[in-house]
Amino acid sequence: MKRFIVTFLFLLFASILLAAPDGDGVVFDGSNGFRVDAKDVKLAPNGFSVAAWVRVTKTDGSQMFVSCGKPAEDFSLYLYQDKVRLLVEHAPKSGGGPGNSYDFALAPMPKPGVWTHYLGTYDGETISVYVDGVKKASKKAVCKRDAFAEPLFLGSGPEQGRGLVGSMDDVQLWNRSLTADEVQKVYDGEIVADKMFARWIASEKKGNDWSNAVDGGPKAVVFRPSASESSTAPPSREIELLNKKDDGYRGIWYHNQPSKDEYVFKYSGGLGTYPANHYPFAVYAPAVDKTFFCYGGTEKNTEKSLLHEVSYFDHKTGTVPKPTILLDKRTDDAHDNPVMNIDDDGYVWIFSTSHGTGRPSFIHRSKKPYDIEEFERIAPTKLVDGTEVPLDNFSYFQIYHLKGKGFAAMFTTYDKRVLGDPKTISQRTLCSMSSLDGVKWTAWKAYAGILHGHYQSTGTFKDEKVGASFNFHPNDRESGRVGLNYRSNLYYMETSDLGETWKNAKGETVETPLKDVDNKALVHDYFAEGLNVYIMDVNFDAKGNPIVLYLTSKGYESGPKNDPRRWHTAYWTGSAWKIKPITDSDNNYDFGSLYVEDGNFWRIIGTTEKGPQPYNTGGEVAVWTSKDAGDTWTKEKQLTANSEFNQCYPRRPVNAHPDFYALWASGHGRQKSESTLYYCNKNGDVFELPRTMNENVQKPKRAGTVQ
Repeated sequence: MKRFIVTFLFLLFASILLAAPDGDGVVFDGSNGFRVDAKDVKLAPNGFSVAAWVRVTKTDGSQMFVSCGKPAEDFSLYLYQDKVRLLVEHAPKSGGGPGNSYDFALAPMPKPGVWTHYLGTYDGETISVYVDGVKKASKKAVCKRDAFAEPLFLGSGPEQGRGLVGSMDDVQLWNRSLTADEVQKVYDGEIVADKMFARWIASEKKGNDWSNAVDGGPKAVVFRPSASESSTAPPSREIELLNKKDDGYRGIWYHNQPSKDEYVFKYSGGLGTYPANHYPFAVYAPAVDKTFFCYGGTEKNTEKSLLHEVSYFDHKTGTVPKPTILLDKRTDDAHDNPVMNIDDDGYVWIFSTSHGTGRPSFIHRSKKPYDIEEFERIAPTKLVDGTEVPLDNFSYFQIYHLKGKGFAAMFTTYDKRVLGDPKTISQRTLCSMSSLDGVKWTAWKAYAGILHGHYQSTGTFKDEKVGASFNFHPNDRESGRVGLNYRSNLYYMETSDLGETWKNAKGETVETPLKDVDNKALVHDYFAEGLNVYIMDVNFDAKGNPIVLYLTSKGYESGPKNDPRRWHTAYWTGSAWKIKPITDSDNNYDFGSLYVEDGNFWRIIGTTEKGPQPYNTGGEVAVWTSKDAGDTWTKEKQLTANSEFNQCYPRRPVNAHPDFYALWASGHGRQKSESTLYYCNKNGDVFELPRTMNENVQKPKRAGTVQ
């Protein structure tokens, strides 16, 4: 019996050796990959197969093997949350629908260092995944779409943070669904040529090109999301600077992570002033008595694409002009919303952000001070190893102009190399850079990259310092709390030299980049309490002591099971952090802005009240005030009521003028809708920015849903 078992194991091991690649394959480091142009992708969405030999170095994070389009669109064969998925988008977005529909089949993940064969099939009705020739999973998903229209990626995706760390070989695609017998043949190394679309073998890789072994098949070209040439959008020169007038104010509607329950999405709605990690959207300029603002708009007819738009409110006349459209970002992703600031000479700067590295970023400057009629595109550079290179990508941008010091930027990168640690698993690393003129920028300096990374909010005290408050994305595999959906803990630190050095609130030097969960910047350990943390705003008292506004919840999903969503302030009194509750709301992505006014008088304008789509993003807007520096809070006034859609993300302008005190947008919480932009004054009166304008200048009307 023992001899039989030994013989069986030997034969099994030998068969694996014969089937698996005999070399190192094509090596991927998490930031490199290969790309096939969309025009060359001829796969039919109602019948295709994809296969690859994969050897992973580690199993953390999301790692794309073969993907078409963005995550959750077209299809992806990838490693995610300890499983390998074949995800297929089987129904497209429609004009009135909530978004794309997709499903996936789950198979066991590979063991690190072991060649494993994955083959996924889709026949228009069922998704199946085979591991080493054996079917491990299937899922029903009826196809209702006509074509895949996006680029194909090998070992990467169009956005950062999803690259393969390991090797791949013999990647094959067919324009039909393979049978189980054919899958076994492919695993055994036989050629199944019928309707084979592509085959990429390691030996065919030459430099930056990976030639196709199928006659006439498309070539894959090297793709590195962190490099300037890696963008899946057209090159910068092909995204036109429009400088044209819109005929009204229409915000972008956006959703993220379908939840397949009554709440439909993790978050969604009118997100023209989203996310919390972008700032500022508005700046008051006393020299001309105007509040300039930007937002994520959308085109009039289809409302599918994100437009970067800029305008102003004239405090002398109480009017707004037609907004200026800078560009079409060619995405509907509100993470690409613009931010702005104004320099010492009055020039208006617009920073066009990108969600990851899959799309380019831009910087524009008004041609005249305090003017929005015409902007010019800047060609900024940053330093890399002492050499100037193009600065054409940045995410979650927070930009400050400090008098006499120039620009200070706090932002996020998905390029792991910035940490200088090959073992890092950080997906979102916090960085700083600065510039005297907005054109030549310093090298990126990472200041936090704990485990899977961070989300942050920042603020300034006068022109003296920038404070950053952030959470961290854990990697607790035992409890299942891994990645951004389990963001937790509250951290704070500040810099007085544009990000070169950092201190905590006590004034103690903090060694950066932070990599340990427990460090000098930790304000409160919410991870130990099992709570998520969502940071909204950072402000300062008259002495420069920081105040952080944030909420906590029991989990990332929408709905009452993760109540309470409790709002807090964390206030450094000069000797200790004082954490006080404010109120509860009903969604993790409810949002408020914190205003520090006279003495100990603080004000919050936020979406604390239940809206027409309860437990979805936003709600009704209310004003909360504290007369004792946050010890106790009172709901002073509810600004909106009986709204048709939820109000979302009221933002505090820099130097906020009493007549234009917060800017936000509305949108349906559970399905695509129009989005209207609003602002309020300090007294709590709400005004609607006109969706259509017949005149070049118009007075906004008082909103009709005010109590």
